[in-house]
Amino acid sequence: MTRRGDEAAGPDRVVLTGGALDVAEVVAVARGRVPVELGEEGRKRMAAARDVVERAVAEGRRVYGVSTGFGLLANTAVAPADLEELQRRIVLSHATATGDPLEAEVVRGMQLLRARTLTQGYSGVRPLVVEALVALLAAGVTPVIPEHGSVGASGDLAQLAHLALPLLGEGEVVHDGRRLPAAEGLRLAGLEPLRLSFKEGLSLVNGTEGMLALACLAVADAEALAAMADVACAMSIEGLLGTDRPFQARLHELRPHPGQAASAANLRRMLAGSPILASHRHSDHAIQDAYSLRCAPQVHGACRDVVAFARQVVERELGSVTDNPVVFAETDEVISVGNFHGEPLAFVLDFLAIALAELADISERRVDRLLDPALNHDLPPFLARDPGLNSGLMLTQYTAAALVADCKVLAHPASVDSIPTSGNQEDHVSMGWTAGLKLRRVVANVRRALAIEALCAAQAIDLRAPLRPGAAVAAVLDRVRDQVPTLDEDRYLAPDLAALERLVADGTLVAAAEEVVGPLG
Repeated sequence: MTRRGDEAAGPDRVVLTGGALDVAEVVAVARGRVPVELGEEGRKRMAAARDVVERAVAEGRRVYGVSTGFGLLANTAVAPADLEELQRRIVLSHATATGDPLEAEVVRGMQLLRARTLTQGYSGVRPLVVEALVALLAAGVTPVIPEHGSVGASGDLAQLAHLALPLLGEGEVVHDGRRLPAAEGLRLAGLEPLRLSFKEGLSLVNGTEGMLALACLAVADAEALAAMADVACAMSIEGLLGTDRPFQARLHELRPHPGQAASAANLRRMLAGSPILASHRHSDHAIQDAYSLRCAPQVHGACRDVVAFARQVVERELGSVTDNPVVFAETDEVISVGNFHGEPLAFVLDFLAIALAELADISERRVDRLLDPALNHDLPPFLARDPGLNSGLMLTQYTAAALVADCKVLAHPASVDSIPTSGNQEDHVSMGWTAGLKLRRVVANVRRALAIEALCAAQAIDLRAPLRPGAAVAAVLDRVRDQVPTLDEDRYLAPDLAALERLVADGTLVAAAEEVVGPLG
């Protein structure tokens, strides 16, 4: 399973040939800011499709979005003299999103993915359009895209329109950390506005690139969180005097779900050779651990399997044509199609939110056991060295519970909803964009919940001294203690939580375990 750290260390450049991209390439551009270029093969594909569009216009053919209006206005003809102006106006009229701006990594992912789609040679736009998108990426000119406005119908129309606005010198951008009118941002970057030609405005706003950018980033993050959940659980097992007996390979071969087997193997390797576990291996209390420990591979593994399925769907979409209409150069046809509908992505975005919410849910139960003196096997209440005077880590469980409660609300699927648009022409929509926005919040919640577990488990392990954990967990504990000291008396804890969240987000804690046991499954 590939994780966020591996994605960030991906390719050093991305070449658009008209073929598929992979998740690592999207993450590298979105977060790593690696350069993008239009390859010669991509130029050839685009040129052939462009010839079809120009012939259709020259011959006066009636083609949706080229010589007609859009949506319910598909049967309304547009005068030949207005066909280029039509393309500018679709971008302007569709840029109706509202709310807070999207994060730069999402927008950069969308810029790359829109350029990829156009390069496939089924859109009929000039290579000049892709070159303009690539130039914005290279210059670090990031369109300002408000977060609300897409229903995942003709893809992400409103968001993609805001993405396209700066190409025309319209809208707003962020450049060198400053939010500016797009015209000024282009000028500062040494770029010129683009004049759109036939079909180009429509091709810039039609497609699933918004949902897909959210999905690519979420898959990378979900894989990282699945590995971190195993690391945090191993720490908790050490701190709670748990047992590693339920993680034997032969037990999981009896129920051969791949994610479950991988999670059990991770726990088995990280707990191997632990002096803490050896110290109580034959104690009565070690006969059977609570579900949050004993069943971790089954729960974590089920999440892993959902993430693996999501990656498959995302990778298919990364090679798909989602524009409308599509241009077939070999048959000289322009055909309307529904490939922009976001349902495949909407389902996996919702499913990921449900699966990741469970990682936070089971993690919070382990936190509660670590803090409860009735359950934590002779550790002090709330892991405070002098309880009463000190509250210890009591309130961290409240925070974990709040995060879990938020995840439960956000796990309600958006994809079961549909609100018709465009005068009922678009009478069923996916709501995939909403699913993606919710998922980003779930990802952040789970990251924070696992950071809380790591903080509490580290404190519990310290309180087991002079016993030490196994080598892998000890390496993770050392990384925690590099940033956050043991809690000897009450102090301001919010900075500790923030520090642990950073260590979870950048993969430091997983990397520490992997330095001892090798790559986690």
